[in-house]
Amino acid sequence: MLTVSLLDAHLSRCRSARHLLQIHAQFLASGLLADAFAASRLLLFTTSAAAGRLLPRPLDHSLRLLRLVRSPNAFCCNTVLKAALRQGLPHLCLPLYASMPALPDAYTYPILAAACAARGDAGEGRQLHSHAVRHGFGDDVYLRNALMHMYSACGCVVDARRVFDEGPVWDAVSWNTILAAYVRAGDVEQAVGVFARMPERSAAAVSSMVALFGRCGMVDEAKRVFDEAEHRDAFTWTAMISCFERNGQFVEALGVFSDMRGEGWPVDEAVMVSVIAACTRSEVMQNGEVCHGMVFRAGLGLRLNVQNALIHMYSSCLDVSAARRLFDSGESLDHFSWNSMIAGYLKNGRVEDAKALFSVMPDKDNVSWSTMISGCVQNNQSSEALAVFDSMKAHGIRPDEVTLVSVISACTNLSALAQGKSVHKYIREYQYNITIVLGTSLIDMYMKCGCLDAALEVFDTVEVKGTPCWNAVIVGLAMNGLVTKSLDMFSEMEASGTAVPNEITFTGVLSACRHAGLVEEGRQFFKLMQNKYQIVPNIRHYGCLVDLLGRAGYVKEAEDLIQSMPMSPDVPAWGALLGACWKHGDSEVGERVGRKLVELDPHHDGFQTMLSNIYASEGMWQCVKDLRGSMKQHVAKAAGYSVVQPSHSS
Repeated sequence: MLTVSLLDAHLSRCRSARHLLQIHAQFLASGLLADAFAASRLLLFTTSAAAGRLLPRPLDHSLRLLRLVRSPNAFCCNTVLKAALRQGLPHLCLPLYASMPALPDAYTYPILAAACAARGDAGEGRQLHSHAVRHGFGDDVYLRNALMHMYSACGCVVDARRVFDEGPVWDAVSWNTILAAYVRAGDVEQAVGVFARMPERSAAAVSSMVALFGRCGMVDEAKRVFDEAEHRDAFTWTAMISCFERNGQFVEALGVFSDMRGEGWPVDEAVMVSVIAACTRSEVMQNGEVCHGMVFRAGLGLRLNVQNALIHMYSSCLDVSAARRLFDSGESLDHFSWNSMIAGYLKNGRVEDAKALFSVMPDKDNVSWSTMISGCVQNNQSSEALAVFDSMKAHGIRPDEVTLVSVISACTNLSALAQGKSVHKYIREYQYNITIVLGTSLIDMYMKCGCLDAALEVFDTVEVKGTPCWNAVIVGLAMNGLVTKSLDMFSEMEASGTAVPNEITFTGVLSACRHAGLVEEGRQFFKLMQNKYQIVPNIRHYGCLVDLLGRAGYVKEAEDLIQSMPMSPDVPAWGALLGACWKHGDSEVGERVGRKLVELDPHHDGFQTMLSNIYASEGMWQCVKDLRGSMKQHVAKAAGYSVVQPSHSS
């Protein structure tokens, strides 16, 4: 006769589906169906991980068993509900609850709340909440915590807060749950308020606040919470490291990691991924190699996320061979692994290796195609980029905006107007939204190919015209000789109120003034950018104005402008002034500028020739002779560096 003790003994030795079915048969034959406790023991086993390895559909088996039990209790029903949730079938929980043969207890509703959270279904969650209150469980703190989590997971933070505020008592889980709700929603103000009121700030609460501040770029606030924390755990340290890494403070991230190790905390997958990312972005290879060794000593070498972080690190730090060794040793690679390796090859200029790996990639996603296309463009292989794009379309994969921008850049680089128009047609055919980025790329392509009407047509179709769009039109029109139209567009940009001119805008308008010889307008724009828009002129702005003034004959003003530059003038700026001196016969300034240029670039024959001509025009023949002698000396020195060695006669 089977008893509960014998049933437990048989279950502990069960190692096959056949054995389990035999136990099940004995259970039915013994009459233990009437014993709810015995039924719960068998249900616990059939819903366990062990049974999952023995049966193809363990939940179906448990449901059939539950229906056979004569008087199941809430524990039996809850066991099956938890099994459905654990096995990734939360949609079955509410139907099971609706047909429960036993009254629910205090443990039933938290399970159902977790199922609603997993489904993100606030409507079902509210129905469940109402049922729980009607059955007298509304004040149960365990249930209230589960409801707060459910509402938070469904994006209903106001409902979560209402549950919290209505609670007669709160425990540590209550405080952590409502804090986590605000952290999840990114509500800094409310999270800070809850954190300040917490009776005890657990390590989990500190970790949540540090993570929230990190996501919002509030690094000082995160560090203050971290430093003042009474309780820390590994997650707290990881949150602080991630906060620094996310906000570009890589040295600080590695410093916190060093402190963490100094206090004896063990490393896990999450912290190592953040630390490796900090090493990658700081480009300090030695730190990365140390972390690599630490990863393997901690037994994390086969973790996929860690492997991917290391592959990305080595690729970014130009040790693509080390990245490939890791890639080849990986047992379960994912899309990120393949894409990182391909991107690493492309970043290191090894396009053929990238193409070879891309060709054998088993399942290319959109990122794979986009990486390959953009990498070819960046490595001056625009024709190859267009070929990859054609292959992408042939495989039936729709490109995203990033891919289309890269393809348009390839067309621009090749001046391939026909292919550019084809891409634009594709964009219209598939009804892509012409965003600022996509629109700017199309405008730039059409402008550089001389199709001004098409460029302006695209400009008109962009709904929200940001600064980049206006810049592309202003610069493009100036580049194509339509200076007046370019400056008119600048005026429209100012009047639009939708975009603010930036450094690139003023480079465009100053270039337009330079090409048209509009001296007074150029002076006004140079003042406008500083006085109205508080833009500090860069070397290109100074170069444009120097060239404009020099061409118009304002040589001394141009020289004074160069002398007033807050940065060291570059060779093009001095060269423009020297050309102006030669053109307008200003020997005095030309001689000073010419000597300066010969010092800066002694191998530039053009500058030396202009200076020689200036000396000759002044009758300074000895200076001409000395300069030409210096030119011959440079030519002789350059010849001495030939890699072709003359043969020696025997």
